[in-house]
Amino acid sequence: MVPVLSLRESDAPSPVRVWTDETLLRDYGVAVGFSERGGGASKPPFASLNLASHVGDDQAAVNENRSRLLELLGLGEYRERLTMAEQVHGDRMESVEAAGVGSGAYAEGGRSALAGTDALITRETKAPLMLCFADCVPVVLVAPGPAVAVVHAGWRGALASLPGKAVIALARVAGCESAAVSAYIGPHVHACHYKVSPEIMSQFVNTFGTLARASSGGLDLDAAVSASLDRAGVAPCSIARLGTCTAETTDRFFSYRAEGGRTGRHSAVACILPRP
Repeated sequence: MVPVLSLRESDAPSPVRVWTDETLLRDYGVAVGFSERGGGASKPPFASLNLASHVGDDQAAVNENRSRLLELLGLGEYRERLTMAEQVHGDRMESVEAAGVGSGAYAEGGRSALAGTDALITRETKAPLMLCFADCVPVVLVAPGPAVAVVHAGWRGALASLPGKAVIALARVAGCESAAVSAYIGPHVHACHYKVSPEIMSQFVNTFGTLARASSGGLDLDAAVSASLDRAGVAPCSIARLGTCTAETTDRFFSYRAEGGRTGRHSAVACILPRP
């Protein structure tokens, strides 16, 4: 299957919008999505579909926003099974089994999000996985079986090849070859808006080669993530990209850098639906 992203939006005057793969859902029973920032209940500077509970937003608004997004993706009945992580810009992965489903579902109350984790993997059905972003690279992985993963790749995760490590772990869980995994890369900051120190750039060049250094002089996270996926065995034709720079589209996505560090978070979501 060749992964393809297309836009789905609600009918409200201010619609919730999410990029998803309709063919994947129809033919394989897997829902994936990258949310935009409109159509939510949050007020500035978190306006309006902020999904993160740790940024200072009203927690009731965050809960409402999560519900609206899941409804649009057809996952509303699994709201209490939403599973999230306390992201720490590391490279730790967590395999979500039945006992962990529902961790972090609500911004306040309920079970805590899975601690210290930047990639979630599961074969559980009816268990939406969600991670939050505002410039870092969102990656969703889908393997036959099916099994799914959601990966948060900031510069530390990208440098540690977290996306590639997640491919290998997902393939192991699914019992398939890495070449059978499909990947979706969501909106993130592009190199022209992402200057890093010479020390960090040197580490990336040593790990991924000069492709990590863009012509602008900035760090090309997309190139590093793509190289990580390639080294893990994912074919280029099995990768779908939204191709949008968060720093240049703050009307559609949140950007930590472009908005001075005080803003909301959009999300990446994956869920396996029960088959008839």
